[in-house]
Amino acid sequence: MQVSTTGGIARTIVFAPRIDELLRKHRGDGLFRLDHDTVGIGDPHLIDAIMASRPANDFERPTFKPLQGKSISRPESTGLMRAVGQDVRIALKKTDERPVDLSGEWPHVGHVYLRDLIFPGDPMRLLALMDRRLEWTTALTRAVVTAGSALPGWPSPDAPISNLGKIAAEARGYHAKFRAMGLYRRASAPVCFTVSQLVASAIWLGAPFDDQWSNRDIIHETLRLLPVSWNLLRVASPEFPALDARIGPKDDVLMFPLLSHRDPALWDDPDEFRPERWATLDPDHQLGYLPFGHLSERCWGRHMVLPLAERLLDLVREGGYRVDPAQAEAKVPLAGLFGVTKVKVTR
Repeated sequence: MQVSTTGGIARTIVFAPRIDELLRKHRGDGLFRLDHDTVGIGDPHLIDAIMASRPANDFERPTFKPLQGKSISRPESTGLMRAVGQDVRIALKKTDERPVDLSGEWPHVGHVYLRDLIFPGDPMRLLALMDRRLEWTTALTRAVVTAGSALPGWPSPDAPISNLGKIAAEARGYHAKFRAMGLYRRASAPVCFTVSQLVASAIWLGAPFDDQWSNRDIIHETLRLLPVSWNLLRVASPEFPALDARIGPKDDVLMFPLLSHRDPALWDDPDEFRPERWATLDPDHQLGYLPFGHLSERCWGRHMVLPLAERLLDLVREGGYRVDPAQAEAKVPLAGLFGVTKVKVTR
């Protein structure tokens, strides 16, 4: 359990037991054993060395892991990234035609806003793939994909849909449609999920925000305390024992930005929400700061997440939104993206 105080208001974050134990036992630890074939690492120098020692393999890529047992090629993933990037750029140029109501339960409210902003013309069979409830079980996801692939009325590439939707619309035949829907989810859902979770955590940590804090600094400080991707996996590889003899040849390596982001040797007042610290820090080269992965392999969505999060924060700040005063506690579960859930937001 960790207490965050902002504007004189005490708010409690309740971490899932395994996360709470990790923070209590291993903060400041460079390397520790999690089980007989897995080591955990919080040392930023060793994390740097491991991440730089070899590229991620198919199963270690955070978004484009194999789908239906078939690898997603680099050209295929690049095409998807380019399409969703175009959709985000179009969305960021839009102005909201009607007043936006962001009150309600976050991150759900922010997720719906982003879905409708970025993919407004896409058919329901595609938009359903961004439902947060699909994170509950792969069986539910498969059922939605199966139904969407089999139903008649597949969208046409000429329809007024997103660039990402047009890629899916080109599929012909049940199996091609099934894969196309899976790829659509892989590319679209992380954008909406990540941004809405990030802003929900920012609201909990800092709203109402100090006027002197920039949106970008609020985002970086939120990602420090509640990194959406809080661990990085590398499976056993011969490069790793050569870097540190405590890593066995059959050891998987689990690296924890959550720990390096709160290491008291790297940060002043590591548990405090202080966006102003980023006025003198470079997030791209700050030791131990890895919210989007290592410098050699940055997350593909970074340049979409930051401007979308800033847009949402603008709306939150302009609308005077804050956490419902009656809510003093929020939970951070182990499953799904890392961050607070069920945050009640009011004006």
